[in-house]
Amino acid sequence: MPAPVIDFNRPSLAGKELEYIQDAFSRAHISGDGYYSKKCHAFLETTLGVRRALLTTSCTHALEMAALLLNIQPGDEVIVPSFTFVSTVNAFVLRGARPIFIDIRPDTLNLDETRLEALLTPRTRAVLPVHYAGVACEMDTILEITARAQVPVVEDNAHGLFGRYKGRFLGTMGALATQSFHETKNITCGEGGALLINQPDLVERAEIIREKGTNRSRFFRGMVDKYTWVDVGSSYLPSDILAAILFGQLEAWQTIQARRQCLWETYAAGLSAWASAHDVRLPFVPEDAQQAYHMFYLLLPSLEIRTRLIQHLKDRGIYSVFHYLPLHLSDMGQQFGGRPGDCPVTEDVSDRLLRLPFHNALTTSALEQVISALHDFTF
Repeated sequence: MPAPVIDFNRPSLAGKELEYIQDAFSRAHISGDGYYSKKCHAFLETTLGVRRALLTTSCTHALEMAALLLNIQPGDEVIVPSFTFVSTVNAFVLRGARPIFIDIRPDTLNLDETRLEALLTPRTRAVLPVHYAGVACEMDTILEITARAQVPVVEDNAHGLFGRYKGRFLGTMGALATQSFHETKNITCGEGGALLINQPDLVERAEIIREKGTNRSRFFRGMVDKYTWVDVGSSYLPSDILAAILFGQLEAWQTIQARRQCLWETYAAGLSAWASAHDVRLPFVPEDAQQAYHMFYLLLPSLEIRTRLIQHLKDRGIYSVFHYLPLHLSDMGQQFGGRPGDCPVTEDVSDRLLRLPFHNALTTSALEQVISALHDFTF
């Protein structure tokens, strides 16, 4: 009898999600900004200590809201890692911005802050650090450089909810930050996101943009006697059904994080000696960073070895994946001037990185099967 398949990702319930869905229906308000949306907003604001949190239909839409809030115009430049998901850059390109691709550090795979200052120009309107794998970028240096240049920072924290940098939650340091609640994330509602607003003067306009460019939020607070169209905007509100699922997960965040920490540490302990013996690098977490335990990856010696290892694991019913391709070498990236050699660390890492199965439903037995299969691989 063949061994059961070990999925790369599998969403799972964490608490009262189904109960809350039923309750949302009983309240007769399942469109945006209902009871559970407000519960999620309050939870994120209180737990993280952010000025305002607003749920969105995706992290992509949160990024698009950030671009609108910063008044990104054609000809503006935004500095973004080449090693990230396309949404990080697309949200700003949609407003006419030109992406300036920055390389990553070879240790954390985050934006290389030592390259940042040289890329700033009078046209720079935003810097977009991505906390890869939920491990913090070097935010003190990034914020110091951008403050001198008076350029806002938008943290792409899709991987990093509840991770910390020097004791501060990720997503609380830039003017804006974005979160993802996609099914591959630690905390999920299938599809969803949030915009975190740390700069007070952006709060009111964020509410307007999110409400299709109307001052509807002010109307419901009794601040105006009717609401009308006052700015650009779109419909970024998720259903309260999704918010009900999300709140059930947020309530259980400490249990979820503890389980993922256990999985991550089991991988690390089981693979440390194996990795050293075969020139494989495991994830690096700086001492001043408390990671979010979003993923576990391997940096293999070569593309050829990675290709063979993916097949080796698949033959055993274990599904693993590579990750980002360099954006500066994509068809679109080359239209913005991207060329081979511009981001050498990104180009190298992209060929060698392999993500192992990692999700809340992963059992200890499955984890041991993955580790055993890796030990059996012939380099």
